[in-house]
Amino acid sequence: MSASTPPRRTPRPAPVAPSSAPPASSRPSASASGSGSGSGSGSAPAAAGAAPRRPDRGAASVAEPTSVPAGRPSRGPAPARPERAPRAPRPEPDRETARAAERERAAKAEVRSAARARRREERREVRRFTRRARHRRIVLIATSSVVLAMIAIVLAAVFSPLLALKTITVDGTSRLDAAQLKDAVDGQMGTPLALLDTARIEKQLSGFSLIRSYSTTIVPPHTLQIHIVERVPVGVLQKKDGFELVDPAGVTVEKSDARPQGVPLIQLAASDDAKSAAFRSMADVLLAMPEAQRAQVDSITARTRDDVTLTLIGGAQKVVWGGSDDSARKAQVLQALLGVNGGAAGTYDVSAPGSAVFRAG
Repeated sequence: MSASTPPRRTPRPAPVAPSSAPPASSRPSASASGSGSGSGSGSAPAAAGAAPRRPDRGAASVAEPTSVPAGRPSRGPAPARPERAPRAPRPEPDRETARAAERERAAKAEVRSAARARRREERREVRRFTRRARHRRIVLIATSSVVLAMIAIVLAAVFSPLLALKTITVDGTSRLDAAQLKDAVDGQMGTPLALLDTARIEKQLSGFSLIRSYSTTIVPPHTLQIHIVERVPVGVLQKKDGFELVDPAGVTVEKSDARPQGVPLIQLAASDDAKSAAFRSMADVLLAMPEAQRAQVDSITARTRDDVTLTLIGGAQKVVWGGSDDSARKAQVLQALLGVNGGAAGTYDVSAPGSAVFRAG
């Protein structure tokens, strides 16, 4: 090597990463076979001027050195990740301890089951002892609901104009005029049916003497029916100013100047009137007789309640009746006695219906 040529600088190898290549000591040495010692004049030029030897294929690659910018510290190689220590095996539990824990869990389960059973039984007992109270409460609620519903219906019927009076009908009249009766009670038209004043109706109908009795029927939604029972005259009383048809109670049904036909004349003593016992006895006798037989009676008289005498039409036949008791049987006996005797003139005594007597003349 000449003195004017500078010596060549050998590049420094980069740090080599750990690899699986065998260490350098195991590789064969590259020294010449003729060198017998570690130093010699021939080895220096080889170390100074020879090129670096190419690494083996099995060796790791050598990275070229890189320039590092000024002011920035160089990063060294990444530290190796420490290996994770193996997990220590879990020690096996003691068998006695496991059995004790199992018994403890079973005991807790039994306690919980017993608690649930106790709660169920308590609820069952509560339901059993409160059953009557629940039934009473249900009955009370149902009864209250029914009562409230009925009250609501009654209030609606009482105050609702949907059930107001609009029609009045009258039946059972023969001597009375039904139109007059309607006019007398039509002052309550438009009044709810439940609020009709029956006392007012009674007062309005009391002015008709021919009415013996009456009844009213409400027919929803708008009708009032009035059924009339008229007084039936049983005889006629002779007064100073004419004749009066009277019913069995002695109430005057009709007045007239002439004697009405087909009605017997009731003859009272001067001291008696329509309220006397003699008049009531004669009225009972006339009511017990059939209508056809009563039409044959011309007059009837009595001084006492047990002394009733009848005179048939024509005046030739008289009937001794006696009291008003057993009048229906006496009427049958009289009819048979008249048939047997052919209606002959005379006196027919039926005061004792078991032994009736006919006396001619």
